[in-house]
Amino acid sequence: MRLNAYLARAGVASRRKADELIKAGRVRVNGEPGALNTFVKADDRVEVDGRAVGPQRLAYLLLHKPAGTVTTAHDPRGRPTVVQLVPRDPRVVPVGRLDADTTGALLLTNDGELAHRLAHPRYEVDKVYVADVEGEPSDEAIRRLAEGVELDDRPTAPARARRLGPSRIELTLHEGRKHQVKRMCEAVGHPARRLHRSRYAGLDLGGLALGGWRALTRAEVAGLRRLVGLG
Repeated sequence: MRLNAYLARAGVASRRKADELIKAGRVRVNGEPGALNTFVKADDRVEVDGRAVGPQRLAYLLLHKPAGTVTTAHDPRGRPTVVQLVPRDPRVVPVGRLDADTTGALLLTNDGELAHRLAHPRYEVDKVYVADVEGEPSDEAIRRLAEGVELDDRPTAPARARRLGPSRIELTLHEGRKHQVKRMCEAVGHPARRLHRSRYAGLDLGGLALGGWRALTRAEVAGLRRLVGLG
């Protein structure tokens, strides 16, 4: 395990903050200064500011994210964050992001390898969104969403799109570009008024209340690991 991932797993800091600790010379592995490319083995001793640290138990939580919370561990503007809605021990971080005004399924974990693969485009992890949009999208608009629409950076990959109601659509994507669903809806002339992620990587919210969370079952964790080639 890379040193920054080890420190994140130990609850010391996020990977980015861990990199800063390493570069500042505050981390030692087996008595030697750690480096950004240091890998930690099971029997290695890791110290931060002279204090030994070890990895926490792995945790996998599914949160029904409410609107108004930001998908980060800490917000410099003081807004409520998703990590404030789940237990502090062990420390977990969100996998990917949802906009502050978007609700729905959000996975949080301290399993850095799994989180990295779930968020990587290579593994094409499905994300299912339900969007309430302005106007009533035509069959042509639905077709464009499914085949891919031109955005300001590049076209979107093909997706699955279907109409759930006159002004409600469901989109299944495996990309995770910033504000992607909102941008897609706007590109076909039907801006999203409300956005909800109903499923992530095969996980659905079931009867989970808004703002509520649950631990994943062993079978669900095993399914996620198989999905990204870790099973």
